[in-house]
Amino acid sequence: MWQIWLIASGVFFIIEIITVGFLVFWLAIASLLAMVVSFFTSNIIIQFTVFVISSAILILATKPFVEKLTKKDAVQTNVYSIIGKKGIVIEDIDWNKGTGQIKVGGETWSAKTNEQIDIPKDSEVEVVDIDGVKAFVKPLKIASTK
Repeated sequence: MWQIWLIASGVFFIIEIITVGFLVFWLAIASLLAMVVSFFTSNIIIQFTVFVISSAILILATKPFVEKLTKKDAVQTNVYSIIGKKGIVIEDIDWNKGTGQIKVGGETWSAKTNEQIDIPKDSEVEVVDIDGVKAFVKPLKIASTK
């Protein structure tokens, strides 16, 4: 019977490698414990009980520790990293047509606004959202038009 517990442990380890939850790992360890018990008794009920109890204890005992290790503050990357940043309008933003461009952090973005206002060139804006390749902005400081 020890061969079955060893195979089960190997399968659980492979599943753990594929997943990222760090849960199946403890089932693999519990399978190894049941395998050790199988050397002393051939009673499948005792082996299975050892497997269930040890996996439950391992999961419950290590859950807070695993959550602490795996909990990370999400860092916005790629396009979403510009949300909240300030930019300068380099082409008038027309809310009706949905056209305009801004420059944020050295990058040029197509921009539009949810508000029913036009934002002239050289105005300062803040990026509030991203939709595809368009940045939704709100005006911070409207440039004076002469």
